Amino acid sequence: MSNPIYLALDVPRLREGMDLAQKVKGHVGGIKLGLEFFCAHGAHGVHMIGQLGLPIFLDLKLHDIPNTVAGAMQAIHMLEPSIVTVHASGGRAMLEDAKAAAGEHTRVVGVTMLTSMDERDLQRTGIGGTAHDHVMRLAELAHDAGLDGIVCSGHEVKAVHNQWKDGFFVVPGLRPAGGAAGDQKRVVTPRQARDDGASVLVIGRPISRAADPAQAAREIEATL
Repeated sequence: MSNPIYLALDVPRLREGMDLAQKVKGHVGGIKLGLEFFCAHGAHGVHMIGQLGLPIFLDLKLHDIPNTVAGAMQAIHMLEPSIVTVHASGGRAMLEDAKAAAGEHTRVVGVTMLTSMDERDLQRTGIGGTAHDHVMRLAELAHDAGLDGIVCSGHEVKAVHNQWKDGFFVVPGLRPAGGAAGDQKRVVTPRQARDDGASVLVIGRPISRAADPAQAAREIEATL
């Protein structure tokens, strides 16, 4: 992958999203479309963004019984996403069925721990131990279930990469040096994540909310 940056394009208006993606498409490697975008614009919106010619990452974080998740995977075949997310905590059967139902050219990656959460948040959901331990357990489960990789923060990607040499690792919650963390709790710079083994760098607000999104994307690209 020549450019690992995927722009997180979660916007309420399709035309706004199209315009933003058009501005930065020469400086990103793909577009990430999450729940906000998919719920607002559906398959039509995905098709429209896809016309820009960049790979599409559908960050739907599917999490349900195995049969339902498999059905959802089959339903999005026509969208030809390059990457789709499922929650690794859905269990091995769900992960196996998700991968089996995915398109031939679609990577399925398991979300381990949201970058908006920290260890206190984990404890409140009844999960003990450190964030690192939790991510490593779910990474092992995803690997055993046959997924292509996982989503994790930049704090864990190096350790996961050391254990899963050929894995595909998506790292969100990235902020350029000196950038505001916002609602993210476990952030690193794009360069650090890339050096530690990240395959895809998901970057949203540092680009989308910049005064000049294209310039912001260029500056981040230049650090890699």
